[in-house]
Amino acid sequence: MPKPPKIPESVLVVIHTPQLDVLIIERADRPGFWQSVTGSKDRREEPFLDTAVREVAEETGIVVGPGGVAGTSLVDWRHEIEYEIYPVWRHRYAPGITRNTEHWFSLEVPHGTPVTLAPREHVAYLWLPYEEAAAKCFSSSNREAILQLPGRLREARA
Repeated sequence: MPKPPKIPESVLVVIHTPQLDVLIIERADRPGFWQSVTGSKDRREEPFLDTAVREVAEETGIVVGPGGVAGTSLVDWRHEIEYEIYPVWRHRYAPGITRNTEHWFSLEVPHGTPVTLAPREHVAYLWLPYEEAAAKCFSSSNREAILQLPGRLREARA
């Protein structure tokens, strides 16, 4: 049975340590393409927060909530962008869908948090200082989100 088309509403989660080292992961289907955790809603009515928690667990093995990182460590930036879906990935969406809305989050985890990648999705990971992580990302919006991290954290703590 074929997979249903992806919903063009997704999350981006910048995972970082208190020292602002950022986790980036390399795509299995595009070697050399590094990114933060991203993923689409499973159903239209799924809250973005639930999508973020699910995608973090699926892609990194990091659990947010009971038995894992405190749920309060996941910060909803209340920021969305709309972008054109790269042509190479449009086949995953319904015909005619060319744009996606992405909702941004950050997740602070302790230094040394173990990462377990989903091998069908990602093949490697790195913890890098935030500027270096941003420079390595293939997506300009992902770079921008990582570069906004220090300011977003200051706002959240104010």
